[in-house]
Amino acid sequence: MIRKLLLRLVNGPSRPSAPRVISHSRHGVSRHAISACARRVTSTLQAEGFDAYVVGGAVRDLLLGREPKDFDVATNATPERVRGLFRRSRIIGRRFQLVHVLCGREVVEVSTFRGKHAGVDSERGATDEHGRILRDNVFGTREEDAVRRDFTVNALFYDPSSEEIIDYCGGLADLKDRKLRIIGDAEARYREDPVRMLRAVRLAAKLDLEIEHGTRAPIPELADLLESVPPSRLFEEMLKLLLSGGSAQCVQQLRALGLHHGLLPMLDVILEQPLGQRFVMLALQRTDERVRNDKPVSPGFLFAALLWHEVLSAWRNGEAAGKSTMLALFEAIDRVIEEQSANLAIPRRFSSDMREIWILQARLLNRSGRRPFALLGNPRFRAAYDFLLLRCESGELDMEIGEWWERFQHAGEEERRSMLLPGTGGRRRRRRRKKPKSRASDDVAPGQQ
Repeated sequence: MIRKLLLRLVNGPSRPSAPRVISHSRHGVSRHAISACARRVTSTLQAEGFDAYVVGGAVRDLLLGREPKDFDVATNATPERVRGLFRRSRIIGRRFQLVHVLCGREVVEVSTFRGKHAGVDSERGATDEHGRILRDNVFGTREEDAVRRDFTVNALFYDPSSEEIIDYCGGLADLKDRKLRIIGDAEARYREDPVRMLRAVRLAAKLDLEIEHGTRAPIPELADLLESVPPSRLFEEMLKLLLSGGSAQCVQQLRALGLHHGLLPMLDVILEQPLGQRFVMLALQRTDERVRNDKPVSPGFLFAALLWHEVLSAWRNGEAAGKSTMLALFEAIDRVIEEQSANLAIPRRFSSDMREIWILQARLLNRSGRRPFALLGNPRFRAAYDFLLLRCESGELDMEIGEWWERFQHAGEEERRSMLLPGTGGRRRRRRRKKPKSRASDDVAPGQQ
């Protein structure tokens, strides 16, 4: 078994047949659909005698009639040579060495054609005991680069100068058949990079493709490999997945394939509870709608929704143990954030938003005195209010609470006062003023009091 795996890793994906070269008259993608910066990068490299192509997701999206968010270029020039050709550029990355070329605010990512690993660790290439690639700066040919890519639909090369597409792996046919197929042996490719399993789920949902059987089959058995991936990289891929515009479908697929373990461990529990499932799926559907309508989405809000029922459960347990409402809530939040930090490296700027949204859920239930007025001025009020509405719509809270806050926001001062509920949350205790010391006592010398 181990020998077979090593041979797969050494030999890499099977050698493709001669590439198909598809002319502009057949694929219809004009060079003018490519950004000016990406055209400049390819033309500059070609003028210096190098091969240069627009590759990956941009070509795939253009063929699907979608507008690419960014453009990547592949070339046979080394990173150092690329860096020398463009004044505004920098080499980045250790695991995969790339060059970022800047044109105004646009960034074009330039990679050197990847080659096969020699099967032993070296300065440029290395793998761990599971077969995961730790370093991948082994350079090769265009053909080797094509078969080193993850999925066939991402292995298409577009030449802006000739407007031709070069297809080594049958990506064009798979796009036509709406199939997502991994290049080479699926198990070996997932061992090289376990994040490819998450990427398969994300791309299938985002592009409305079906994951081909051979690509899908090994995933449940290899899900544990994600535990060896750095938390920061897992968070980055999870964020892409949740902001793909197909997050609701992605989460269902993650669960079906067993990929949620180590990412959102409570997902099974949440989706088995009627209220939890309604809440999470409603939050994801709202997010997908905003992404599809090009509206901004807050990652902090999204992760707050996904982890809310963990917080809610711990909060209720704390109250049942006799702790005050706010103390139980603070302890629940700390515990959930700490547990998730071991799995996903959620940046502090997002975890801070999550904390504030969760804390305000308790304060929004208090609708008496001056507190509702103060909450309207809180910078996180709108996010917390939207979160409250999700709780109401999912059946967790009475809809009357959400309707009350909707009216209160838009009411005049007098109407707001009339809406306040008596006694909710109790009266605030007045502070006692300290009695001023008598002058006589001030005149007493220390030690004589």
